[in-house]
Amino acid sequence: MNDIDNIHDKVRDDYKQILAEPGNSVLSVSTADSSVAEAVGYSLEELASVPEEANRGLGCGNPVRTAELKEGEVVLDLGCGAGLDCFLAATKVGRRGRAVGVDMTPEMLAEARSIAKKHRIRNVEFRLGEIENLPAADNFADVCISNCVINLSPDKARVYREIFRILKPGGRISICDIIIKKSLPDDIKNDADMYSC
Repeated sequence: MNDIDNIHDKVRDDYKQILAEPGNSVLSVSTADSSVAEAVGYSLEELASVPEEANRGLGCGNPVRTAELKEGEVVLDLGCGAGLDCFLAATKVGRRGRAVGVDMTPEMLAEARSIAKKHRIRNVEFRLGEIENLPAADNFADVCISNCVINLSPDKARVYREIFRILKPGGRISICDIIIKKSLPDDIKNDADMYSC
């Protein structure tokens, strides 16, 4: 198993654990409330337009706000988790549009699919896959969004190549993420726990 597989396994296990035992994760149950989502850029109106249970407090911004989504567009969400940004994008693109979420954690996808089914949201779809190998055809999406997920990848250049591959000509990107402005010490760089929440 190579380093990228080890990191994927670690991240997958961490996010599976967040669903299984949210009170025992780095994030507490209270992080999913609307005040945290508001603090990173969601309005109360936006939060009221999507299923409450999709908000797991895992993002660091609101990529839908700056994506300038239009009716009928196809949106691909990298690392969709329980689907908060997909559901919000689906409200913006309308019934003729589609929001497709990609996540590598089967448990998160099951949660997102369950929420979509429960709330009868039909213009969303959730696919199992890694952001370094997106399960989408070339020229698939009008817009690619991501919320605090690209930082989890050990091969960011490959992620961006995939984004450009799946975008239609003239497509747009809206990313919220965490970056650093200086080099990290080797002990932090080599700590697998630093790759996820």
